[in-house]
Amino acid sequence: MKLSKNEKGLEKSPIFQKKITILSGKGGVGKSSITASLAVLLAKKKKIIVADCDVDAPNLALVLGVRKFEKSEKIQTSEKAVIDYKKCTSCKKCFGNCYFNAIEWKNNKPLINNMLCEGCGVCSLVCPKNAIKLIKVENAEIGYGKTDYNFKIVSGQLKIGESGSGKVVTYVKTRAAEIGKEDNTEIMLVDAAAGIGCPVIASVTGSDFIIAVTEPTPSALNDLKRALEMVKHFKVPVGIVINRYDINKEFTKKIEKFAQIENIKILEKIPYDRKFVNALVNLKPIVVYDKSKIKIFQNIINDIPLTQEGGR
Repeated sequence: MKLSKNEKGLEKSPIFQKKITILSGKGGVGKSSITASLAVLLAKKKKIIVADCDVDAPNLALVLGVRKFEKSEKIQTSEKAVIDYKKCTSCKKCFGNCYFNAIEWKNNKPLINNMLCEGCGVCSLVCPKNAIKLIKVENAEIGYGKTDYNFKIVSGQLKIGESGSGKVVTYVKTRAAEIGKEDNTEIMLVDAAAGIGCPVIASVTGSDFIIAVTEPTPSALNDLKRALEMVKHFKVPVGIVINRYDINKEFTKKIEKFAQIENIKILEKIPYDRKFVNALVNLKPIVVYDKSKIKIFQNIINDIPLTQEGGR
């Protein structure tokens, strides 16, 4: 099995037969719920592993009924600046050059606010006495669990006020890949964060196929377009799922027209149903809570290229 190179300092991970990433651009459109149901159905025919890469707000494990992880590990993918006051001459160069305003000036000395420090290293570079250095900090925790649906989940959670979410996502995918290699996993499902920032880019990197989830609202379509611009950069094949399509059928037509112009396939249009909410309340994927919904998600799976080469 071939190996792929990841972020500096992280271990190499096996290249899966398929990495499918589910993203949305806008939050709250049902991405994690859809991911959970796809995972349950895929696991009936394929060996899969799921990576929750929404490290700022990871909820996929809960949707799958995992209330507590079997084990977890704290990781360091970020750095913070620390000052050696024995060397500091109070020249104020660090204070004047901190772009994030993370350095306060008290009692004629610089004081670093760890909640604001991004670990960019500028203060260390401008210090004439080498009084400032960057040290690794624990900025996230990775949880590992088994679902009741014959697959495992790896979930990352960024600590409050910490940075480095993109690197945390890479670490989550790396660990999921390592576990998947041990289990001879065929597919990795990646639940990405909303938006187009570093964690989403890290989620999309190395993907074979993207499922973009949206809903028929102006803000959702606007965010979808932005997300797809980012996906286009990576040249990854993509399909669109319109969730709750019937709450605004006229706007759904606008999304379909956009997809037609961009030559993107609409994988499925999912109707609004209160049972989706009830399923979330009961910590069950909708295909488990209401088996009449299985056909909808099976249609999506049927349109995903699970065997041929994707868009690496």
